[in-house]
Amino acid sequence: MSIERPVSPNPYDLLPARPSFTVTSTDLADGQQLKDDQVAALGNTSPQLSWSGAPEGTKSYVVTCFDPDAPTPSGFWHWVLVDLPADVTSLDTGAASAALPGNAFHVRHDGGVAGFMGAAPPQGDQVHRYYFVVHAVSEESLGVDADASPAVVSFNLAFKTLGRAILHGTYQH
Repeated sequence: MSIERPVSPNPYDLLPARPSFTVTSTDLADGQQLKDDQVAALGNTSPQLSWSGAPEGTKSYVVTCFDPDAPTPSGFWHWVLVDLPADVTSLDTGAASAALPGNAFHVRHDGGVAGFMGAAPPQGDQVHRYYFVVHAVSEESLGVDADASPAVVSFNLAFKTLGRAILHGTYQH
């Protein structure tokens, strides 16, 4: 059953503008429906991501997946990977469930677990958008720990993001 509400804006349009760089994936195409692997009930696997052209001065990355279309005032965070070393420019399919490089770590997504949670919109709801974003960070460490909430990570990113690479998929159950 659809929960009638307006379509949320692209959340990254509401943040301070930052230079963009390139992110691609062998597992998802920008603006297209997610594969079953990226759906919570069908595979729950983080997609492959590769990026290039990050701004000069990038010292680390944060990788996130956010659904602004969840029926909550704050959307729904599906993935928050923090302090990925600057020399890492790709993640394999399923990397959220594998050993992470350097000092990288996950904070709990809105489902309550550290790692990746695939798409899980309510049955019959409107199409949901899943923004996979690689944030180029000006510091080696964002300055949060694994107990931080996704909102705290996002708040810190507001002050330390040099650039963003955005790829989004969709899903409707």
